[in-house]
Amino acid sequence: MAKIMKRTGVISFIMTICFCLLYQANGNEVFFTLAITFGTIAYHFNVRLIIGTLLDLIMKNRADYTKKWYHVGNFEMKVYQKIKVKKWKNKMPTYNADLFDASKHSWEEIIQAMCQSELVHETNVIFSFLPIIASIWFDSFGVFLITSILSAMFDLVFVIMQRFNRARILKMKAKR
Repeated sequence: MAKIMKRTGVISFIMTICFCLLYQANGNEVFFTLAITFGTIAYHFNVRLIIGTLLDLIMKNRADYTKKWYHVGNFEMKVYQKIKVKKWKNKMPTYNADLFDASKHSWEEIIQAMCQSELVHETNVIFSFLPIIASIWFDSFGVFLITSILSAMFDLVFVIMQRFNRARILKMKAKR
C-alpha cells in the first residue's frame, strides 16, 4: 500500500505540473481543469504521507494508550457494532501491516502503533478540508468541498477501525 500511495502522490504531482504548463502554453480550459484535478489528488495523497512521516518521526509508534483521548467507551463500541465494523475492517488496506504483526511485535507495541495510526488519520481529517481554501482562487467551491468531505470520510473509516480493534486487543491483553 505504501508504494501505491507514494507513486500516486508523485505521479499526480508531475501531472499537475504538466497540465499547468500546457494550460499556460495554450490557455485551453481542459488543461486547467486537469491541473486542478491532479493538484487536488496530489495534495490529498502527499499531505497524508507527510503527516504520517512527521508523526512517525515525533512519536516513533510509542503513543501513550492510557490517555483519555484513546479510550473507547461502551456507547462508541455499540455504534461500531451497529455499523458492523467487524465484517468490513479486514477488507481495508493497511499502509504498513508489519506494525500490527503479532509475530514481530508485542501487544503493547501494536496498541501504541494503533494509537499513532489513529492520530495520523484524525489529523488527516482536519487537513482534508484545507483545499477548500483553494476555491478562493479557482472557484469550484462545490468540487473542493465534495473532495474534502470524501477524503475526510475515508480517513474516518480508518479511525473507526483503529479504535474498534484497539478496544478488542486491550480486552485480550487484560485477560492474559
